[in-house]
Amino acid sequence: MDKQAKKQTGKEVVESIGNKMGFKPHILETLAEIDDEFVKYYGRCDGRLLSDGILPAKTKILMALAVVASKQCESCVMSQMRSAIHNGATKEEIMETMEVISITSGAPAVAACRDALKTLLVDEKVTGGDCKRD
Repeated sequence: MDKQAKKQTGKEVVESIGNKMGFKPHILETLAEIDDEFVKYYGRCDGRLLSDGILPAKTKILMALAVVASKQCESCVMSQMRSAIHNGATKEEIMETMEVISITSGAPAVAACRDALKTLLVDEKVTGGDCKRD
């Protein structure tokens, strides 16, 4: 990590993550008010997920979508779905991820995606199906 990243405040980390995800997770805003150091640490870890490496960020976010769905965390699924859309995941890529979720984690994990899938439907109607938001 570069020296500039170490100097960021928790609120700056939240802003940076928000720019990469396309929205600021409310929990991070709350955590930044409570514990600046925690959010700075979280930002260092999250930076690996939201940045291209050997795997593109979009692929890592789709993997994260599958993991949080397996944990049946609906708000986490919504965050990862929005992030996937913002990072260019297509409807087809998201639905293939849903197949993986169904095969590996079953109906309860798929059910945890219900509201997030509604976001995909709304996005498809708004953007004509390309899912990418600017």
